[in-house]
Amino acid sequence: MRPAEMRAGAPPAGAAPLRVWLGFAAMSLGMFMAVLDIQIVVTSLPAIQQALGIDADLMSWVQTSYLIAEVIAIPLTGILTRIFSLKYVFALAIGGFTLASIGCALSGGFASLIFMRVLQGFCGGLLIPLVFSAVFTLFKPGLEQAIATSVAGVLAILAPAFGPIGGGYITHHLSWHWLFLVNVLPGIASLGAGLLTLPAAERQMGLLRRLDWLSLAAIGGGLAALEIGLKNAPDNGWLSVKVLALLAAAAVLIGAATRRRNPVVEFRLLRDRTLAYGCAASFLLGASLYGAGYIMPVFLAFVRRHDPLEIGGIVLVTGLTQLLTAPIAVLLDRYLPPRPLAAIGFAGLAVGVAMSAFQDVNTDYDQMFWPQVVRGCFMALCMLPLTRLSLGPIPLGQVSDASGLYNLSRNLGGAIGIALADTVIFGRAADYADKIADLVRSGAPEAAQLLGMLPDDVPAPDDAVGMMSIMDAIQDAGVTLAINDAWLMFSVITAAAIPLLWMMGPVRKNPHRN
Repeated sequence: MRPAEMRAGAPPAGAAPLRVWLGFAAMSLGMFMAVLDIQIVVTSLPAIQQALGIDADLMSWVQTSYLIAEVIAIPLTGILTRIFSLKYVFALAIGGFTLASIGCALSGGFASLIFMRVLQGFCGGLLIPLVFSAVFTLFKPGLEQAIATSVAGVLAILAPAFGPIGGGYITHHLSWHWLFLVNVLPGIASLGAGLLTLPAAERQMGLLRRLDWLSLAAIGGGLAALEIGLKNAPDNGWLSVKVLALLAAAAVLIGAATRRRNPVVEFRLLRDRTLAYGCAASFLLGASLYGAGYIMPVFLAFVRRHDPLEIGGIVLVTGLTQLLTAPIAVLLDRYLPPRPLAAIGFAGLAVGVAMSAFQDVNTDYDQMFWPQVVRGCFMALCMLPLTRLSLGPIPLGQVSDASGLYNLSRNLGGAIGIALADTVIFGRAADYADKIADLVRSGAPEAAQLLGMLPDDVPAPDDAVGMMSIMDAIQDAGVTLAINDAWLMFSVITAAAIPLLWMMGPVRKNPHRN
């Protein structure tokens, strides 16, 4: 059988030819763009708001609309791949993502920008699980899959690390339009390379006629309600009527979708305990990675008053460390058992996160350097063996569905992680600030340390004018202590994934693979 006539879900019998690797590289580039787009835009929201005259309270929807569409698309990858094949779903996704990027750049107002962001997010959501399913359908188990998993995993981690500095640079030197136009040339290159090099497979167009549209509507509505509920929880409260109604609607709709005779998303795959616990670990990893990646820029912006370009330069340490240590992670993943290797990764990442939980108002690049290095060293060791453990034993015909569930778990974990971070930071910062103010009024010596001042610079308890002059410093100290609590929370969340690795069942070779 020639590679161009490969059956759906059947990997090549021999080593993957160069053209398949080129096709996978094109897919990986598309995934990198989709993940990068989230972080590269967030640094320039004020510039977009000013240019398009958008109300400040609506600007968060530029990001939220993308994330909601992305989360809806991820679990649909499996059914779309069975209908159109991996090659043509990738072509549609990268083509749509590129056109939507052009549409975003040409938007003249809020409505048109949000519409294009929804389209961009949906197409970007397809690109992420496609790459991880391609690892197991295009390459042989062993070294080939280890290399492909490493490429996909490292790019998925590097994109958020390089996003802030890239967005800050573009905003500083060009215009906000180029945040979207930078996707055009890579998108065209990826589309052309994918069509020329990716192997064709059987398409099952008959599935399109039998598609359960009610299941599709239920899963889409349920995931949208869940994302909107998580977005509103920190501001309105987790027990507010609005948030509870949205979360209840999400549970009902997703539950209804799973009970359909032919569900669009194969949640039944979670009956396999290895995949189920793998998705749970992926959920916790997503909460830690997205949450930690969120609170670090918050501290640098609100406490240290750095601009987007400066923030990008500081957080770049994590990305560079990942880039330098990725080859080591690949070798370790190739020769060591995946379960203890993943445990080492999660333990090291938990330590790296906890190292940031002792910041003060003067913490900056130097103090943030080593915690970032530790986190960067262990991130790949979390992702690579966990992906192999979770998806490796899945039958090839179900890899696309399993990959969608696995990636959906990570993204939902990220959404909840960010919501929890906001809840902790903005829920505790005011209380900490009040306690610090009380310490200042009582003349306690530790007040100066919390404020990052010399004892002689702290005003006397009866100096009302002096107290007013340090209110900003008190607020900054309160935010810092709340952010430290968030760092500790994410360290515990990261460590909680370790016991799940031993609940995944024995490592077994898939009998359907070569």
